[in-house]
Amino acid sequence: MIDQRGERSALIVGAGQGIGLEFVRQFLLDHRVDRLYATYRNPQSELLAIADSRLQCLAMEITDESQIAAVIEKIQAETPTLHYVINCVGVLHDATMQPEKSLRHLNAENLLRYFQINSIGAVLLAKYVQPLLKHSDRSIFATISAKVGSIGDNQLGGWYGYRASKAALNMLMRTTAIELKRSCPRAIVVTLHPGTTATQLSKPFQRGVPPEKLFAVDRTVRQLLAVIDQLQEQDSGEFFSWNGDRLPW
Repeated sequence: MIDQRGERSALIVGAGQGIGLEFVRQFLLDHRVDRLYATYRNPQSELLAIADSRLQCLAMEITDESQIAAVIEKIQAETPTLHYVINCVGVLHDATMQPEKSLRHLNAENLLRYFQINSIGAVLLAKYVQPLLKHSDRSIFATISAKVGSIGDNQLGGWYGYRASKAALNMLMRTTAIELKRSCPRAIVVTLHPGTTATQLSKPFQRGVPPEKLFAVDRTVRQLLAVIDQLQEQDSGEFFSWNGDRLPW
């Protein structure tokens, strides 16, 4: 293993587009780390056009546990520590799946897919990345969630699969935080609500969003980094909005 003592490393998962890609850009711009790993699915991603010696791009499908294991094994062969792990993978809709407006729209296959991408992938990532968080420096394991995953805040209904899979994500990360307090006491595990951001995920649903509440992706990431930078160890296991507010479960 290369001796990386004194270096700071980060992993951005789901960096092929949107918020994840912008996290890569801003990490590189502010020289936050010495080594940056970024995962992607689409080989045509803009991520692969970024030329920076600090950046290493790795293909990974978060629904495939063997691919998660292989990526983390590769990272472990190069560095013994990660100081940031930010998971930006999520799905709301695609060519075959739309958020359900009522019970009659529920489909078991789509529900399972919501959970595989939005919930299970994140906790499997935590399973494999845990050894890289066992060090004496402060580290962050942050996952993009959504305010609609808050059970206490749900006043409108609908979007069954997305809401439920984000609620499950929040519980899985809360439980991960409890375990990591014992094994990785300086690791801070949080879920983050980014606000409505002008990405492909939100594009079909932006029409009714007031302009001041629709964030450009660079603004979203700056806001989330400001929240991350203020986190304390006692915040591990919590759910934060883009402005630093704690959100109800």
